[in-house]
Amino acid sequence: MIIDLVPDDLWARIEPVLPPRPGRRQRFPGRLPLDDRAALAGIVFVLKTGITWQQLPREIFGCSGITCWRRLRDWTEAEVFDIVHEILLDHLRALDALKLDTAVVDGSHVRALKGGDAVGPSPVDRGRAGSKHHLITDGSGIPLAVTLTGGNVHDSTQLFPLLDAVPVIRGKRGTPFTKPKRVYADRAYDSEPHRKALRAMGIVPKIARRNTEHGSGLGKHRWVVERGFAWLHAFKRLRNRYERRADIHHGLLKLACILICHRTLTTSF
Repeated sequence: MIIDLVPDDLWARIEPVLPPRPGRRQRFPGRLPLDDRAALAGIVFVLKTGITWQQLPREIFGCSGITCWRRLRDWTEAEVFDIVHEILLDHLRALDALKLDTAVVDGSHVRALKGGDAVGPSPVDRGRAGSKHHLITDGSGIPLAVTLTGGNVHDSTQLFPLLDAVPVIRGKRGTPFTKPKRVYADRAYDSEPHRKALRAMGIVPKIARRNTEHGSGLGKHRWVVERGFAWLHAFKRLRNRYERRADIHHGLLKLACILICHRTLTTSF
């Protein structure tokens, strides 16, 4: 089970990035720390199945759900998932598996069942407490960056934070990737200041305009971000937000991006 959830090649990329454990005391050293790989497998199991941390079967993973939650907290604070995501994007670029000339952005509402940080009244869910996942993908739907806001935050406010969140992607000789040539977005991002700022960055804006008939032609490019959300929300723990702490939920989002990138590496090459 542990090897299935955290394969050897994925673990080989994650293990060197994990923060070192503090040294044990010589006197009264306490119990040995539980295995990091087993804890990560428990986190992935919760992410995929959507069960609560208390329901994690200790007899399978050898550790409790609260231990897995604490490792998730510590690794999120140490930016482990950000680093591993960047490593996997480098590998994908080296294999020409990314379409980086094009980027696509969009947002998706999720209910925040327990409230917490980055939560607001959702305008598409009768004002219930909710959050938004904001996603930017390459031209094939592979997630480049994801952000989390309250459910009442407008999509357009996250266009430039998403672009800023895209890591520098290496993997090839020469100049690393820092920004796409084109950005596709729906009518929620329609703004002349946005278009002007994108052009100033050397990016061609491909944004649908409000108050015009549908059929802009952008759909044949924008559908990939919907596929990206479908991949992201296939992880049941992300369909609704249960974590009160925004950083914990964002850590799960980043872990899901890692698993999507790893799956692309293993199934396509």
